[in-house]
Amino acid sequence: MSTEFHSKEHQILTTIRKVLSAVARDTTPPPGRPHPLRPQTIDDLKQCFLLITAREKEIIEAAGGKMNKRPRYTDEPKTSQVVPFTKPKDKK
Repeated sequence: MSTEFHSKEHQILTTIRKVLSAVARDTTPPPGRPHPLRPQTIDDLKQCFLLITAREKEIIEAAGGKMNKRPRYTDEPKTSQVVPFTKPKDKK
């Protein structure tokens, strides 16, 4: 998703999602170490992400948008082709 916000609520949800993601990354232990968060807390975080995503989807669809925007590399082949159109000349 881009930085295009459809409402103040959408901006708030995006910020909350980013903060929760940062908390999850910062608290993830190295392999073999126990997780500092309880399993119930981890499940609650997952539920928060699901709720945020569902509401963001509702907001975007209500605004007439779609949730199919994905990042693209500049050298990635395009999936569509532009067909050149030349207007026919008027017959006299």
